[in-house]
Amino acid sequence: MPFAMSKADRESFLASPQVGVLAVIGNGPEPASGLLAVPIWYSYRPGGNITITTGRNSMKSRLIRASGRFAICAQVGTPPCRYVSAEGPVVAIEDPVDPAERAALAHRYMPPAQADAYLESTTEQLVHDITIRMRPERWNSADFAPFSDFLAHAGDHRGLSTAG
Repeated sequence: MPFAMSKADRESFLASPQVGVLAVIGNGPEPASGLLAVPIWYSYRPGGNITITTGRNSMKSRLIRASGRFAICAQVGTPPCRYVSAEGPVVAIEDPVDPAERAALAHRYMPPAQADAYLESTTEQLVHDITIRMRPERWNSADFAPFSDFLAHAGDHRGLSTAG
């Protein structure tokens, strides 16, 4: 039973507002070395780049600059579980953050009034944050819905009821 998503399905899933987990290995000298995996907001449009914002001097930005690439994974952890991960090279680092892009990211993850309050209370990030864009090259994905459906109906095929 194949679990990998089609290209269209994985891109659509990644474009939905999931909290991602960014992973990066820095191979530079201290403090740009080590492994880091952290939750992060991101944006993505099918066929495009994955975009994140982070502090200019954060561990994330130091490691990403040193390695020149990162990975991101988004998942739905409740059944039927699904995930998509993408990894690739950084194609742009923009400094400073575009206020309109920052606002769009906040509104992607929060209701309008909460996003507006967040943006107003964190305006200093416009001075301290950068935007990083990554072109996905390698993808992994799984959608366990077919397996969940199979299990839900497995008892029916053996004359057993799954109802309790």
